Amino acid sequence: MNHRLHVRTQRLELLSCSLEVAQAVITRNKSQVERLLGVRVPDDWYASEVLDIFPMYAQMLIDDPSQLGWGVWLMIHIADSILIGDLGFIDKPDQTGTVKMGYEVLSAYRQQGFAFEALKALVDFAFSGRELKRIIAHSPDDHVASIRILEKLGMQEIGRDENLLKWELKLESRQL
Repeated sequence: MNHRLHVRTQRLELLSCSLEVAQAVITRNKSQVERLLGVRVPDDWYASEVLDIFPMYAQMLIDDPSQLGWGVWLMIHIADSILIGDLGFIDKPDQTGTVKMGYEVLSAYRQQGFAFEALKALVDFAFSGRELKRIIAHSPDDHVASIRILEKLGMQEIGRDENLLKWELKLESRQL
């Protein structure tokens, strides 16, 4: 069965990555991934960093199906019917209600507001549940576009580790 969650914005559909899709990604079965998602998957997506986490993510879903929604989400450009990136969380909220978040947009779709649109929708969706209290993200200290996106989401810079900035967004401090 191919259960998944989805969030729709004006230009995007965000799909939680099902176990079936994750397994097709791991085996690099592009035609099956495209069939399961019903969209085109560009070759350059297979060069993205997120692919390294798919084996761990698939195992997470096997061990605990309720992880769906707290892992990889796929960013679909509705008008072009194409996968343009991914975003999501590293795991379910921990005992303090905290999750780590990351994202990536394919180069052809950058600088067009898709990352912010997708992240805002996913953050709103995630905060609609009771267990999430805080989201953490990291960005390179020299990546101006990422910094602007995180600031626009209302995240606050809370630290630095070498050349990475650490950001947080707390439920109680969100600007709605």
